[in-house]
Amino acid sequence: MDINELVARAQAADIRSVRFLYCDHANVVRGKSAHAAALAECLESGIGLTVAMQAFTLTERLAGGTRLGPVGEIRLVPDPRTFALLPYSPREARLLCDMHTLDGRPWALCPRAFLIDMVDRAGQHGLRVEAAFEYEFYLARQLDDGRYVPADDSLCFSSDGMDRQATVIGAILDSLEQQNLEPRQYYPELGPGQQELSIQHAPMLQAADRQIAVRETVRAVALQHGLTASFAPKPFADGAGNGCHVHMSLWNGNRNAMYDPSAPAGLSTLGRAFVAGILTHLPALLAVTCPSVNSYSRLAPNMWSSAYTCWGVDNREAAVRIPSTFKGRVEASTNVEIKAVDGSANPYLALGAIVAAGLDGMQCGLDPGEPLQTNPHDLDEAERQARGIRRYPTNLAEALAELEQDQVLLDALGAERAHEFIGVRRAEWDDLGHASTERQIAVHFRRY
Repeated sequence: MDINELVARAQAADIRSVRFLYCDHANVVRGKSAHAAALAECLESGIGLTVAMQAFTLTERLAGGTRLGPVGEIRLVPDPRTFALLPYSPREARLLCDMHTLDGRPWALCPRAFLIDMVDRAGQHGLRVEAAFEYEFYLARQLDDGRYVPADDSLCFSSDGMDRQATVIGAILDSLEQQNLEPRQYYPELGPGQQELSIQHAPMLQAADRQIAVRETVRAVALQHGLTASFAPKPFADGAGNGCHVHMSLWNGNRNAMYDPSAPAGLSTLGRAFVAGILTHLPALLAVTCPSVNSYSRLAPNMWSSAYTCWGVDNREAAVRIPSTFKGRVEASTNVEIKAVDGSANPYLALGAIVAAGLDGMQCGLDPGEPLQTNPHDLDEAERQARGIRRYPTNLAEALAELEQDQVLLDALGAERAHEFIGVRRAEWDDLGHASTERQIAVHFRRY
C-alpha cells in the first residue's frame, strides 16, 4: 500500500484519526495520533518525537545516565503494511512505526530496525525465521480501594472458565479476526481469571508487530467490558505468572531447517546448535526477554516457567522445550519454544536477541548435549554442573550484569542501543528493586 492507497482506504472507512504507535525500551506502547485531515502529510514526513522518549522508564522518568534529553528529534515513520482499522475504537486506525533520523535513516535506537537487522542476518545464513507468541494474561476487576482481584475463580482449562468470560473473550476474538491476526487457540489458564491465546505464526517482523496488536486489542476490549487485562509477569503474588513464550522455527525456502527425521527428537544439527546458542547466552538474554523487576517473581523452580538453562522434549520446566509434533504436519510443526519470555519484553528486542544468540550457536558449532527429561530442580547441584545447567539470575540487576558481560549480545544490540536499554532497565531496578512486593506489583499491573 502506498500513501495514496492508504489515505483512500482511511477515507473510505470514514476514519477520523490514525494512531502512529511504537514500543519503547520499557515495552510501553506509545505514540501520537494523526487526524484524517493531516494523514497524508504525516505519512509523507512522519511525526516528530523527542529522542528522550527512548530513555523513559516504566516509572515514567528519564533514566539516570542517559545520553538522551531535551535536545534532539526523530520521526515516527509508519509501515503501511501495519495499517489496521480498530474494531474496538470507532473511526480510528493504527499504524506501527519505525524511528528515523531527520535525514531519513533508521535511528540507532529503533527497536523495529534492530529486528529488521536480525531478519537480514538470518537471511545471510539462508534462513527465514518464523515465530509466534503465546499470550498469557489475567482479567481483573478493580475494587473501590484501588486493588485488583481476578475477574473469576475458574480452574485451569475449565469449561466453567470459558463460560464466565465468554462475552469478553468472544469480543476479543472478533476484534482479532477483524484485524486479520489469526487466533488459533484460547483457554482459561492456571490462575483464577487467567487466560491464554495463541496466534498463527508469521515471519519474525510480522510476529512482533502482531504481539503489539494483540496486547493493544486485549487491553482495549477488556476495558470496554469493565475489566483490566494484565500481561504483567506476576500480577498476583500468590498466583500463576504470565509468560509470553516464543515459538520459533528456521526455514530454508519451503523446508524446515530444524527438522531431521533421523535425528533425536527430530531436531537437526542446525536446530541443536541454535538451541545451544540460546542456552549459552540465556543468563544475559534474560535481561532482554524478561527485563522487568516483576519478571523474576515468575522465574522460579517448579512454576513451569523455567529457571535453569536446559532443554528437553515436552519438558515444561526447561528453558527451551522441543514440542511434540502433530500427525500429518511433522515437519511443519517442528519448532522450539523459549519459555523465558514475558509480557514486559519489547517483542522486537526479544525476538532479535534470541536470534542473535541462536545464530552464534550455529556459527560456533555448539551442541546443547542430551535433552533433559526430568525437572532440573530435582537434580543435585553436582549433576547440574556436570550437564552445564545453570540457575537463572534471580533478579533484574543480576541479569543486567550478565548482559553487560555478554559481548555477542552487546554487539548485536549495538553500543548505543545497549547503553540506553540497560540504562532504562537499571533505573527501573533502582526504583523498584527494593520496593515492597505490593508496590512492585502495583506499578507493573496496569503498564503491561
